[in-house]
Amino acid sequence: MQHLSFQYPAPFLILCILAGLAYAFGLYYRDRTFIEQRPNLHKILGAIRFLAVTLLALLLLQPLLKSLLTDTKKPVVILAQDQSESLATAFKNPALQDYRAGWEELRGRLSEKYEVREYAFGSQVREGVDFAMKDKISNLSDLFQFAADNFGNQNLGAVVLATDGIYNEGTNPLYAGKNRLNAPVYSIALGDTTLRKDLVLKRVFHNKIAYLGDKFSIQLDLAARNCSGAATTLTIAEVNGNNTRTLQQIPVSIDRNDYFSTREIILDAREPGVRRYRISCSTVSGEATAANNSREFFVDILDARQKLLLLANAPHPDISALKQTLERNKNYQVTAALINNLKVNPADFDFVVLHNLPSNRNDASAVLNTLESKKIPRMFVVGSQTNLARFNQVQSLLTIQGDQRNTNEVQGVFNPNFSLFTLDEELRNNLPAFNPLTAPFGDYQARGDAQVLLWQRIGKVDTKYPLLLFGEAGGVKTAILAAEGLWRWRLFDYLQHQNHNVFESLIGRKFQYSSLKADKRRFRVVQAKNIFNENEPVILDAELYNESYELINEPDVSLTLTNSEGKEFNYTFNKSGKAYTLNTGVFPPGEYRFKGTVSFNGQNLTSEGRFSVQPIQLEIYETTANHGLLRSLAQEFGGGVYYPGQLEELGQSLLEKDIKPVIYSTTKTQSVINLKWIFFLLLLLLSMEWFLRRYFGAY
Repeated sequence: MQHLSFQYPAPFLILCILAGLAYAFGLYYRDRTFIEQRPNLHKILGAIRFLAVTLLALLLLQPLLKSLLTDTKKPVVILAQDQSESLATAFKNPALQDYRAGWEELRGRLSEKYEVREYAFGSQVREGVDFAMKDKISNLSDLFQFAADNFGNQNLGAVVLATDGIYNEGTNPLYAGKNRLNAPVYSIALGDTTLRKDLVLKRVFHNKIAYLGDKFSIQLDLAARNCSGAATTLTIAEVNGNNTRTLQQIPVSIDRNDYFSTREIILDAREPGVRRYRISCSTVSGEATAANNSREFFVDILDARQKLLLLANAPHPDISALKQTLERNKNYQVTAALINNLKVNPADFDFVVLHNLPSNRNDASAVLNTLESKKIPRMFVVGSQTNLARFNQVQSLLTIQGDQRNTNEVQGVFNPNFSLFTLDEELRNNLPAFNPLTAPFGDYQARGDAQVLLWQRIGKVDTKYPLLLFGEAGGVKTAILAAEGLWRWRLFDYLQHQNHNVFESLIGRKFQYSSLKADKRRFRVVQAKNIFNENEPVILDAELYNESYELINEPDVSLTLTNSEGKEFNYTFNKSGKAYTLNTGVFPPGEYRFKGTVSFNGQNLTSEGRFSVQPIQLEIYETTANHGLLRSLAQEFGGGVYYPGQLEELGQSLLEKDIKPVIYSTTKTQSVINLKWIFFLLLLLLSMEWFLRRYFGAY
């Protein structure tokens, strides 16, 4: 539907018409040129001129053409298929083929009335279903969260959930979409609910990190169904390649059919490195499956723990924010202290944070002298209590000229040329929007070999005043944060994301670089962690330095990766910025060694390391379908529970639901003067007039 409107009152239209008449009348009323040849030609020419002039005059009134556009949207129905491994045993050919055919027929029938969106879920939600049933994780709440986030404000007609009701990650799906998912949930109940005779190692709780010489605890949950009167032996062993060394054996008597027991085992951290352990229990007669009778886990045994001292001039929430963050890293032993009540020796620490030190009341000479003599890495946090003159003397990376009476509220802006370490994309995207910190008002100047990670943004102005910088003076690594108020960043991160991941990423990278002992190797290959899950890619980074210890990446770097059976895999690193990176993909569980090689200036440089890939075994430890959960979902959200043989009934039930499509109306406005056909119409009218006049000899 279209209609025309003008920007001026209606009387102006009459003026436009009168203008066209006056122009045509004045031009052709007394014109006798065509009377003898064509008596009525001057009337035709006058009509043409009248139309052209009137149309031009009307365009001066800025007419608008308004169009009403309507779009009908069908209701959305989500078809979600569980793709986890627990369903692999539920479907065997031809059962899987029959179910797949029924699924496709259901999708086709529903497409007649609904907009059908098909998703697979398990370890993650993704579009399309391939019925591979290979996901290592079942996360039902993730699907409900996805549906609520993406379709919560749309005309969602129903969610059809095909699953066995087993979930081993995420929250209870009954609460995941509550109050957000305004649509009925229909379940296709898959799997077997029969309780068979089975012995299950359900869960193993352990530390990811232990320290050499310490003892560490392992807790495990052992369950048994219909095994009353049976006995089994619990075995704890260390696995090293093809060699297995038994550490402990514990006999277990099962005294009831519904058996459950939690046991604690203490092991010794005898050797450093990533150690692989296996806990298993012997099978009992008539057991349905032995696949869930064992579990493997990895523990990274470290031969050193870094001691960090957070030394403050006065109590400050920054100290608590740093302490809580650093203590999450088991590599760090964190101590917080006030300089006026210092009961520890700074020389005993590997890294010291000086918060508002040196201050106006305490120049921290003794502490600074100790740090200098022992070459201990340090970090300065500058604030309102810092003595700026003394601060400029005790370090050579940053000069601040200010009167300390005024402050600026500053945010961080990343320096794209920073190259000391890499940063997560999430950190780069989120940190500039974090709450401002408080920095002393003054003139800032980076000195020496300082590298600035963050510049100061004051209001909406990006400055070249350093906010966070790193450097090395006299062989000692130093970091400087030229503002206080880190606690605000930690709270804001939680407010925005319900976690502290962005803040912890910044603090972790900062302390990892600053506290790390100097590594003078010119070539190194490093991994982000020592233990990977079998469903995540193994990513390695490499760095190459020239004789001046400048980061370069001109030559190609190759990598040879060897598994525990001696099979080799060869790769070439990709060049990224001034360094190298390599995504080797996913690997099966086991232990792996790698060796990176590069040839530069006639020298062959190598770097070696190792990592382990741990299995994800969640799906084999619970194989009995939980259809009770599906009935609860149907009751909570409205809907029903159907079985694989009832897909036709499910489709009929959905087609009979009275869910109306939504009609969206949009008004589109455009100026008539922009319509191309108006131009061509004017051109045609004026061209016709010119042609007729020329043809009949008027010009």
